[in-house]
Amino acid sequence: MTASRSARTVEVWPGRAAPLGAHWDGTGTNFALWSAGASGVDLCLFDPDGTEHRHRLQETTHQVWHGRVPGVGPGQRYGYRVHGPFDPASGARYNPAKLLLDPYARAVDGDLVLDGSLYAHDPRDPFLPDTADSAPFVPRGVVVHDSFPWDGDALLRTPWSDTVVYEVHVKGATMRHPDVPPELRGTYAGLAHPAFVEHLISLGVTAVELLPVHQFVSEPHLLRRGLTNYWGYNTLGYFAPHGAYSSSGTAGGQVTEFKAMVKALHAAGIEVILDVVYNHTAEGDHTGPSLSFKGIDNAGYYRLGGPGAGDDPSRYTDYTGCGNTLDVRRPAVLALLMDSLRYWVTEMHVDGFRFDLASALARSMHDVDRLSAFFDVVHQDPVVSSVKLIAEPWDVGEGGYQVGNFPPPWTEWNGKYRDTVRDVWSGAQVGVRDLAYRLTGSSDLYRSDGRRPFASVNFVTAHDGFTMADLVAYERKRNEANGEDNRDGESHNRNWNTGVEGETSDPAVLELRGRQVRNHLATLLLSTGVPMLTAGDELGRTQGGNNNAYCQDNEVSWLDWAAIDPDLWSFVAHAVGLRRTSPALRQEAFFEGSEVPGTGGTRDLAWFAPDGEQLTNRDWFDTGLQTIGMYLDGRGLRHRDERGRPVVGDSWLVWLHAGPEPVDVVLPGAPWGDGYELVLATEYPTGVPPRPTALPPGRASMPDRSVWALRIVR
Repeated sequence: MTASRSARTVEVWPGRAAPLGAHWDGTGTNFALWSAGASGVDLCLFDPDGTEHRHRLQETTHQVWHGRVPGVGPGQRYGYRVHGPFDPASGARYNPAKLLLDPYARAVDGDLVLDGSLYAHDPRDPFLPDTADSAPFVPRGVVVHDSFPWDGDALLRTPWSDTVVYEVHVKGATMRHPDVPPELRGTYAGLAHPAFVEHLISLGVTAVELLPVHQFVSEPHLLRRGLTNYWGYNTLGYFAPHGAYSSSGTAGGQVTEFKAMVKALHAAGIEVILDVVYNHTAEGDHTGPSLSFKGIDNAGYYRLGGPGAGDDPSRYTDYTGCGNTLDVRRPAVLALLMDSLRYWVTEMHVDGFRFDLASALARSMHDVDRLSAFFDVVHQDPVVSSVKLIAEPWDVGEGGYQVGNFPPPWTEWNGKYRDTVRDVWSGAQVGVRDLAYRLTGSSDLYRSDGRRPFASVNFVTAHDGFTMADLVAYERKRNEANGEDNRDGESHNRNWNTGVEGETSDPAVLELRGRQVRNHLATLLLSTGVPMLTAGDELGRTQGGNNNAYCQDNEVSWLDWAAIDPDLWSFVAHAVGLRRTSPALRQEAFFEGSEVPGTGGTRDLAWFAPDGEQLTNRDWFDTGLQTIGMYLDGRGLRHRDERGRPVVGDSWLVWLHAGPEPVDVVLPGAPWGDGYELVLATEYPTGVPPRPTALPPGRASMPDRSVWALRIVR
């Protein structure tokens, strides 16, 4: 990418201060940029050969610099140079030598190229400006006008209780898929290809949760090591679909391709949820590059000083571990976030959002505040409040772990669910008390403020950490390829390698590992709440023990469709199918533990010890207890269908046995059940027991470390 400056004369009309960004009206484009402290703003237009034309915006309205350029239309590449004081000691980092990306750009063209000119400060003195031109090395915005034929497509609005989430990376999903054409692999079009969509349908998932697709760039420290940011948690543009995931090859083509992907997934009955990173940006700390927000209005966009930075405005408050924190307390920043969210719902038809490090957004001053402006604005917004909202309820700051503390209508990644389930199956002596809460929707976390069980997004693995296969094969992370001397990534993973670290050919160990994978997945899919599967866990995907593969844009991270475990895939599809056809396994209301009228004494929820008796108070506090039976009565459901009729379904007895030896369990007789049908058992590779599967009340022998799901016969 080259850039030279031209003095081409173009008439710039006053234009309008709203909406922000670049908007084509059929004969010209209106440009509007917010900056409270700038003394001048240059609009920079680029020819296809990289020649730059600068035009000073003469109009400001309510801190918005604006102008309309006749004749400029879709496909035009542009950026800004912002004039003002360079005084980091007061929080000001204006430097017109740096080309800046429009925060409201709908599409982005070009890559970030590592160069010293990316930095607004002089490398020899951080309080002096650097005068080198950064334009040849940074991405530019693109004027977009897209009249996509939605043809009646609308948000799916799948009920939370029916939702099964599949967390997936756009590129990694299809880069190695043999049935996706090579030119579409790793793109939005690849994700929408029938070969991949059919996999989702046959698996039974109802929503994909896409790792970040907002335009992002790689951190300089990764580029220096020859690596890139694969996961994408380094956002630069909150309105633009990431350009590298587009197969179109045209500036702005990613917008149309993204919409086509959403439309195809909707046609298959699959919602699209975006993992969004509004807590920090790609510009890093005081030593980082100046790519957009820093140079437009540093003190307006970021939290300066504060915890970890003293009272020094030249430093950034860092609640995210990524160098900076966006200041959502400021109206312009809050407006940016809400404008972005509404855009992705109304224009791009996405069905919801998962907010990365959401606690950072909730901080009004220092403490996490349930009543912060961000929550208030989201709650009252008629567009954003109507879609699925998922919080990652923690950040890295003091008091940032807030699982269970987000207000309605938020749901949460339930980190306590992950920890409890891992503890149980790794053999930790933790008893069953906490497990019972997690299996039944975590009422201890979500009931008090009126939320329902689906406030808990249950997961055992996610993009961050071991894959399911690695969770049972490694106890020590193997992150050397990341170039950080294996210091990165979580060291306490609450897992067990089944007695051998890493790869093995021992058939007994491999059989046990397979069963442990199925135990984790069965627990997840039989629990009340919203299950989230991590892409590839249903295929047996491994990362070779790397539990922080954020910079591995290669075979380490991509799904390997040539090395799938077909039995495991069948197991997951079977378990998802059981869940989707049984209302008792996806409750809309919390259990009461009360008697179900007309049943002769059964309860909507009951817990059994191996001897067939209901658990006593002593049992609940016995940390050595590793076996529990969960009874769910499908006749005692407290929700109704759309016509107000009571919902009635099958009743279940689910046994979880985490002990290292086989155990005899007693299947209770009347009134609990006249008989039982074993429909899922983790000792079998596909989860389907051989015939016969009918079991009478009485004693039955369970293998070590196994899960049974029994449908009750009356």
